[in-house]
Amino acid sequence: MVETREIDPVGDLLAYTSPDAPLAWLRRGNGIVGIGSLGGFEQGPDASSAVDAPSPAEAWRRMAADAEVDDPVGLPGTGLVSFGTLVFDERSTATSRLVIPQAVVGRHHGRSWITRIRSTGSDIVEPLIDPIPYGPYWSATLGPGALAPAGYQAAVRAAVDAILAGDLEKVVLARDLVGTIPAGADLRRLVRALAHDYPDTWTYAVDGLIGASPETLVTVSHGAVTARVLAGTIPRGTDAGDDAEASSSLAHSAKDMQEHRYAVQSVLDTLGPHVRGMRADAEPFTLELPNLWHLATDVAGEIADHASSLDLVAALHPTAAVAGTPTDAAIELIRTLEPFDRGRYAGPVGWVDGDGDGEWAIALRCAQIGSGPVRGYASFSDTVPVVAHAGAGIVAASDPETELLETRVKFRPIVDALA
Repeated sequence: MVETREIDPVGDLLAYTSPDAPLAWLRRGNGIVGIGSLGGFEQGPDASSAVDAPSPAEAWRRMAADAEVDDPVGLPGTGLVSFGTLVFDERSTATSRLVIPQAVVGRHHGRSWITRIRSTGSDIVEPLIDPIPYGPYWSATLGPGALAPAGYQAAVRAAVDAILAGDLEKVVLARDLVGTIPAGADLRRLVRALAHDYPDTWTYAVDGLIGASPETLVTVSHGAVTARVLAGTIPRGTDAGDDAEASSSLAHSAKDMQEHRYAVQSVLDTLGPHVRGMRADAEPFTLELPNLWHLATDVAGEIADHASSLDLVAALHPTAAVAGTPTDAAIELIRTLEPFDRGRYAGPVGWVDGDGDGEWAIALRCAQIGSGPVRGYASFSDTVPVVAHAGAGIVAASDPETELLETRVKFRPIVDALA
């Protein structure tokens, strides 16, 4: 049974979710947070070889079909909701998860609500739905991971060689940072810092994956489909004049425009079978974030079949913006040049409701907290492992030093928040 009721406006959504396992999806003060867990769906590394294994979209359809929903509020994020985080590569040793909370507290343009989700016959105790005081501030220790700066530049050179040889047109290469945080740290502090410093991004926390993504993979709401494609990046300037010059330089960069065109065309080609009346900006615009400029293109249309947001996520991922072009060749090169498992980095993260509507971003500017899905890192009694990734799109004209600088800029949101 799922029951949603409107309540007095809630000021701080994050105060309601768990300090050590927050579930959150926030933007510009709106969003939803989850409390407790009724389970959901988990897909491990062997799922792709199982003939009868359902996809996340199919598994969610089965779960949602059995739900009795009483939702007079009818806003985005009310009714039955599941939070999700999916792996980047089907060969990953990490797990993809859909998490159904026991309760959801949400806010949308001044209106707030509580949803209670109960499983028939379950003996799970209903959680208290009260704000929880924040724990003390904390900081992480971080250092180079499996791909240090020198190794990353060597990987970029190898990628450029492959592109010049005609093996592919673009590949997105990432590098990693690893470290620890104190055991028992209130992870809502990390979510809160990201939401405060980057309010125009999707700030998320699902199964230990915490970040602030500027890139909407896909949003579906009552038949309307929207997506935002980001590819092409430059750091912000140090003053107003320098900043304007940086924005203009990005908008006129042949290398970045080429990278961006690959990413946009990838999305248009993939959405085509599912979406009618598709519209996209003729030229990208420069999207301003606190630490960098992105080239961005918005795409919109209407659902032409019965696809859910999770169906579109499966069709779109991985996009050229986080993998490359052509996709299969890019993925193979990533597997060759990156000496680590990306896990959920650059994979889809978001939420889906009982009708299949939802909001999904690409898991960027993030860190995975905890040893569960993170490449075998060990937990100790007084610390918890953390791993973060950042990448850059490599094309024929890429310069290794410039691409390394781009990853440093992209690491800044999560590194600053962890510090």
